[in-house]
Parts: sequence; structure tokens; C-alpha cells
Amino acid sequence: MAISDVGEYAHLTPEQIDALGRELDAIRADVLASRGERDYRYIHSVIRLQRGIELGARAVLYLGARNRTAWVLGTGALAVAKILENMEIGHNVLHGQWDWMNDPEIHSTTWEWDLVGSSADWKHTHNYLHHKFTNIVGMDDDVGFGVLRVTRDIPWEPRFSANLLVNTALMAGFEWGIGLQGVRIQDALPGSDADPADQRTARTFLRKAGQQVLKDYILFPVLAGPAGREALTASIAANIIRNIWTNAVIFCGHFPDGAEKFTAKDVKYESQAEWYLRQMLGSANLDGGPVMNLMSGNLSFQIEHHMFPDLPSNRYAEISLRVRELCDRYDLPYVSGPLWKQYLQSWRTIARLSLPDRFLQRTADDAAETRSEKMFDRVPKMPGLASALVALRQRGRAQLVH
Repeated sequence: MAISDVGEYAHLTPEQIDALGRELDAIRADVLASRGERDYRYIHSVIRLQRGIELGARAVLYLGARNRTAWVLGTGALAVAKILENMEIGHNVLHGQWDWMNDPEIHSTTWEWDLVGSSADWKHTHNYLHHKFTNIVGMDDDVGFGVLRVTRDIPWEPRFSANLLVNTALMAGFEWGIGLQGVRIQDALPGSDADPADQRTARTFLRKAGQQVLKDYILFPVLAGPAGREALTASIAANIIRNIWTNAVIFCGHFPDGAEKFTAKDVKYESQAEWYLRQMLGSANLDGGPVMNLMSGNLSFQIEHHMFPDLPSNRYAEISLRVRELCDRYDLPYVSGPLWKQYLQSWRTIARLSLPDRFLQRTADDAAETRSEKMFDRVPKMPGLASALVALRQRGRAQLVH
């Protein structure tokens, strides 16, 4: 089952956890104290790049969309522009990473992003529910997004037999899945007896989704004139490409092997240091260079982002060097891998958990997708989690040989 005692699973004493927390606080303080001109230039340059790509994409589609090559180039550029706006700009602006600049445009209270879901609602479902309760089963809606079984702590039901089909649909329409988190459309209907706050949430979603549909699927195609049909198909294709990419990056952050799940035990009394530790254990990074970092919104550093969600995203690469060093010293795993591997592991978990538990070989405490502190009951006490995991793998290989 999911981890109920984070300290025990991590093989750390309360004193060690507190010491780890103080070192992470020091990293945060160093970055806060050094924010300045280079960070200002970075976010403004990314915004200029994104807007330039989108303008170029629209121009190509309006002037030459009937040419197949121009359509492909315009659609690809439009998808890149949407990815940049959602991932590196919108997502990070809404975390408040750039609020310190006091720029009324680039601010978490004013930015509205290019998605069907509203920024205000997303800040509740993501910034609060997901980031505060990361990977806690029953509290973090991102654990399966309410439609997928991604841990054995979610009891199997016949509907989970369609896990693969559901995730394929979720992947293609991911912006709608994100937008509908915490939303019940029926709450917006006249005469609804839902709580006024829920009614406002549903109506806000419908209003924002309507604006997006109008912009992408009516206004821009009409402006394209004779090439309207091609402009429409380009918008549809660009949105799907953006959705697939976003789905891949986000799933790679919390569903690969080594990104752990947790129970709600004592989370109310969790210290800042314990919260840091849970973020480290519940997240996974992506290996890649500057292009991967930019296109993923620097969620290639998901571990660092989850510990410091309001620090400028361009700092995560340098922060990661210090976090890796801490993981080595405290004998903690630092989960990172190429996108193709992390994404395949996520899909494998989704496929595996479409089956009832009786068809699964590993126990609910030592499976790749669901581990707990009980998995170490059969091995000698080790000095740290990373060493204990290596010992378990070696023990497993030895049993296979014999």
C-alpha cells in the first residue's frame, strides 16, 4: 500500500529530517536573495519568443495554409507557441514565480492562460490541492485525475479495465481534463441547488471554455478567409499536439517507478521538512538539455519545482545540483530518466492496474507503482533509502538466479 510513515520509509530519523529541511530552506533563501536582472530578462525573452512564434505561425497559416508544407510548418509552430505559453510561461507565472517583479501583466493575479480552464480555478486544484497534498491518495486529484487507477490503494473496479482507452482520450483532450478538475457542469444549470461557490466555479469554466472555443475554432478560421478550413484543422491539430506533450510531461513527473504515493496519515501535522521530503520522494525528473527544459516548462526538474514552486523556473537547473548533493549525503534516491523511459513506465503502470489485483504478481507494498515502508521488513536494516533499494534489487536478482 502507499507510504504511511515517510520518515521510516526514507530511513531517516526525525533529527535527520529536520536537518535536511534546514539545508533546503537555505537553498530557497539563497535563490530568493539573488533574484534580479537575469531572471527579469529571462522571462521577458521567453514571452517575446512565444509571441513571435505564434505570430509567425498565424501568418503562415493565413497566407499559405492551403499549401501542405505551409500547413505543417504553421501547425507545428502554433503547437510550440501553445506549449511555451502553457508550460514555461502560464504555469510558472500562476505559481507566483515572477510576482516579485511587480509587473501587472506577468503576475499570478492577472495572467489568464491559453487553456479552456480558468487560471483562478486551476490555482486551487493545482497550486493548493496538488502541491500541498502531492501524491496523497484521496487528497491529490492528480493521482489518476479521478478517472485512472495508478496505485493499488485505489480499489479495482470494472471501469478501470478501460484504463488505457481512458488515458488515450485524456491525453488527446488533456486541457479539458485539467479544466474540468473540481468542476460539475450541472452546477451551472438554472435552478441548481449547489453551493454558490460551486455554481461560480462551473459558470467560470463554461465562460472560459466558450472563449477558447470561439477564439481557436471560430474567430481565427474566419479571419483566415478562404483558408478558414485549413486554419480550423491547424488549431485542432496544434491543441492536440500541445495536449499530448503536456500529458507526457506531467505524467512523467509523478507516475514513473520511484515516484511514491502516500496515505493521509498525520498530514495535518506535517512539518515543512517532512513536506520537503514527501515532495522529493513523490516526484521524478526528466533528463535533457536546454530545449527539454524550456519546452517542459522546466518540469524536467519536477523534484525541485515541487519543493520550490514559487522560485523562478530558470533557477531549477542550478538548484538541482545542490539537491542531488543532498540526496547523496542523506542516502536518498534522486529519480530521473529520459522522457521515453519515464512515459513508458507511466503507461505500463496504467496498463497493469487495469487488471484486478489477483492478476498482479508483486505485493501491494513492493510493486514498482505502489511501495511502502513494509517492503523492507524482509531485509536487514540499511543506513539509507537508496542503499536499501539497491539491496532489495540485488536480493531479487539473486532469488531469480537460484
